[in-house]
Order: sequence, then C-alpha cells, then structure tokens
Amino acid sequence: MRLHSYVVARDYGFAPNPFYGFCTLATCKPVIRRIVQIGDWVLGTGSKQRNRGGYAVFVMRVTEVLNFNTYWSDPRFQAKKPKLSGSKKQAFGDNIYHREPDTGVWHQVNSHHSHPDGSENPRNIANDTKTDRVLVSNDFTYWGGAGPPLPNQFRTPIDICAGRGQKNDFPDALALALVQWVRNRNEPGYVGAPLDWPRSP
Repeated sequence: MRLHSYVVARDYGFAPNPFYGFCTLATCKPVIRRIVQIGDWVLGTGSKQRNRGGYAVFVMRVTEVLNFNTYWSDPRFQAKKPKLSGSKKQAFGDNIYHREPDTGVWHQVNSHHSHPDGSENPRNIANDTKTDRVLVSNDFTYWGGAGPPLPNQFRTPIDICAGRGQKNDFPDALALALVQWVRNRNEPGYVGAPLDWPRSP
C-alpha cells in the first residue's frame, strides 16, 4: 500500500467526484491516475490560495481501476454522466469521455471540462486522456469544504501535504498512521459539500 497526496486546487465535486456511492477520479491528475494501484490510498488537501492549506478534502482507498470506455458504459456510473440542467451533483458529473473503437477518436460530452458553449475542449481532452485510467473507490471520505485540519503528526517533520504535483514517498508508518486517523474519525462516504460549488443567491 502506498499513499499519494496532492492539493485539490479546484473543489467542485468533479475531480474527485464523490457522489452516488463511489468516489472517482476520472479527470485531471494524469500522473496520479497512471501510477496509483488498487489498494493504494489517495489524499487530497486544500489549497493555500483558498486558506485551506493543511485541511483534508478527501481520502480514498482505490478499490477498482477502469479505462474510460468501461467507465462510460458501466451501469453503476451512468448517474455520473453530467446533466448541466440538473442538480449541482448532476452538473459536475465526471463520466465525460469515451473513445471510438475503430478510430481511437476521443469524445467529450458537455460538462465542466468542455467549453462554455458545450463544445469539446481539446486542451482538457488531451490532458485528461493522457492516462486512460479512472480510479474508483467505495471506501472513502469526502469532506469537501468542511474538511478537518490534518494533525501535526502529518505536517512535521514530514509534511504530508503536496505543493505542486503530487507526493508519494512516505514512510510506511506515516501512511498507516494516516489511514488509522481516517478510520478513527469514522466518517465514511460523502460528508460535506465541495468548497467551490456555486452558492445559491
């Protein structure tokens, strides 16, 4: 088991997407999606720019890894296809990619990663599909904007929070202590709303 940590710079419930019983990481972070294995843990922490540095946003134990086409067609994840006219959690669905089997051409549905007019965004397509892997977890906690501060044992002498990119070179004891801290809190599943969700007027 390895622990991977990164900063959730934009927390919309899109990457990761913690809804409908699964936490999924299907967009952004192509390096993490490429190297993480089943059984690894992924920790997302808050952004210093949002005054949330050192706070937990989510943690997930990866229980499954799918490619985009499998994720797209799997009956369990149809509710994660975005519906921009629906609720907030529907609007920020992350099941947005599929590829033509004959040509290999990627298609991106109207979503948080497409252009405002609904057309495909080639830049996001190129970045997201750089790694054809979706991380899936049914063992997770998502606190969103209400996440707790990480205890000092995870900030010094080794800071578990990443700056740019991601960190995963942690001593086994530190990784296991982080998992135990999560287990002791006993807050499984979706706990709080994403920090950056549009507020109702």
